Amino acid sequence: MLAIARTLVARDLLLAARRRSDVATALLFFVIVASLFPLGIGAEPNQLRAIAPGVIWVAALLSSMLSLARLFSGDYADGTLEQLLLSGAPLGIVVSAKAFAHWLVSGLPLVLIAPLIALQYDVAAPLYGVLALSLLLGTPVLSIIGAIGAALTLGLRGGGVLLSLLVLPLYVPVLILGAGAVEMASAGLAADGQLLLLAALLIVVAVFAPWATAAALRISLE
Repeated sequence: MLAIARTLVARDLLLAARRRSDVATALLFFVIVASLFPLGIGAEPNQLRAIAPGVIWVAALLSSMLSLARLFSGDYADGTLEQLLLSGAPLGIVVSAKAFAHWLVSGLPLVLIAPLIALQYDVAAPLYGVLALSLLLGTPVLSIIGAIGAALTLGLRGGGVLLSLLVLPLYVPVLILGAGAVEMASAGLAADGQLLLLAALLIVVAVFAPWATAAALRISLE
């Protein structure tokens, strides 16, 4: 199973490298959205510091959603998904590998660039670690939960809009915990509670969501 997962991750990363424009689009969207708020509301430092966690997290959430529709659509269009289903490989492992590859392409770059974005909001340097850690724990949850919505809307016309309606309510706890961790740290309080809840949520989602996604894929392929 590990060999299957490694092969699928390497394959998806190779395909993403061939479609670098798609990866760059999501990252550029994150940078643009997060950079527009300081221009729109002014340069008052206290106000910028107050809105920074929420703005950065919302921008990261929307950016990760841009590539969700392509998570299974390419394999569905060329028949690869059906071959994977018929191969006998555990579909939950296949889903986990594809969600991990999606996070490496769309989530990890956001974690790395978020501290640079935080400079625009005059965020204190000690908070950069909390911000990066919250995104490191939260963005994989976005990819795994998003895989459920991508599987349910696979092959549907206008599936992108339906996908957004399905996954956005499920993203709300991640958004609250991720932004709340940075806000607690900025107030001088311990952010351990929010970060531990994010870690627990990641574990629960990583264990159960791939099998729910696998069931949704079987329904869509039928």
